[in-house]
Amino acid sequence: MSGVRFPCVRYADADGVSIAYEVRGAGAIDLVRVSGGASSILAGYLDPLAEAHYDRLASFARLIAFDRRGTGLSDPLVSGGAPPLEQRVADVLAVMDTVGSERATLYSTIGDGGQVAILCAAMHPERVDGLVLANPWARRLAPPVEAGDIAERWGDVDRPWGIEFFAPSRVGEPGFAAILARVQQVSASRAAAKSVTLTLDSDVTDVLPLVQAPTLVMYPADAAVPEKNAGVVAAAIPNSRLIAYPGGDTYFGVDTPERTALIEEFLTGSRPSEPSDRILATVLFTDIVASTERVSEVGDRKWREQLDRHDALVRDQLVRFQGREISTAGDSFFATFDGPARAIRCAQSIIDSALALGIDIRAGVHTGECEVRGEDLGGIAVHIGARVASLAAAGQVLTTSTVRDLVAGSGISFADGGVHSLRGVPERRQLYAVI
Repeated sequence: MSGVRFPCVRYADADGVSIAYEVRGAGAIDLVRVSGGASSILAGYLDPLAEAHYDRLASFARLIAFDRRGTGLSDPLVSGGAPPLEQRVADVLAVMDTVGSERATLYSTIGDGGQVAILCAAMHPERVDGLVLANPWARRLAPPVEAGDIAERWGDVDRPWGIEFFAPSRVGEPGFAAILARVQQVSASRAAAKSVTLTLDSDVTDVLPLVQAPTLVMYPADAAVPEKNAGVVAAAIPNSRLIAYPGGDTYFGVDTPERTALIEEFLTGSRPSEPSDRILATVLFTDIVASTERVSEVGDRKWREQLDRHDALVRDQLVRFQGREISTAGDSFFATFDGPARAIRCAQSIIDSALALGIDIRAGVHTGECEVRGEDLGGIAVHIGARVASLAAAGQVLTTSTVRDLVAGSGISFADGGVHSLRGVPERRQLYAVI
């Protein structure tokens, strides 16, 4: 968790209830994020893809985000249950008034957040310049959510609720389960998440034709239910535009940059220019195999001690082979190297050293063009490296053909690792195992 930023949280008064909010950026456009479900301001800083998305929006707009009452850092609900949509509209206006925003575009991230934004635009057209509705619904078409599933899995570090359908492109990403679990933990308690998620029977279908503001409706191209929901909304709002973004993620996935670009184009009239700060780098991902089973075997306290020793030895090897640690989540590491040979040898040394602790490591290595985002790196090369690591076996270093070709003559040998489809990556990839 080193290097995690934290928001400057303030509070707006909404009829005696404190609503937590933050303002990021200082652009000419006021963009108010109206979250759906149980999410929070803090969550936007725990996931690198979410953080990059909001940072990009804040580069050309004044991004105003707040926690809905009963979740995150806002006051809890007094009487229980989700507040009515009208009350949530009042909360939007209370936050806007507090930050001095006379007019704004409302950006809903999913589901019932879209209902709030739609109702606010219809009730207060003098305050709403536009709507950006990501994965909205007027009336939920999906089947009811199982209450027990939320109560058992919300914030679970091994299998957090919704990981299968929120971001299918990241299911195999090392450390993503831990990231999503933390996102849920800081967003709501299990009781609050259950209450919010199950109270989704409102219907704003009749309100849609009354929306006057220009509206962008987005949905993931590979997800059937969000497409149906979004289609209903866009068809009924007079001045709306319906766009499918790539992939099947309703949460932040590998195609989030395209989603961000669509929003920027809608708000500013032009798409963002391609990032100019790009480098060729070798990425290394390592991950502990069967960590859940190990915890069960040795217990939480001993596992924490083993994990601390694991982290120390990984960092020692990164120094030895001149690698740079980018991030760590749970029991996985992401690092970069100037050359693939050093990355491979570092991975082998980590695997060998961890065996002394009784820990099995797997690793993935790829070389490609990366986007520099401050101290972080992003781009398709990073996602490929993570996917390759997820396919490696215990004690194995798996690489792409690019890596194999670049280390020719180094004395490193490879075995055929087969051709694989990498989740979220268009073409199949030939992989090789280091021997």
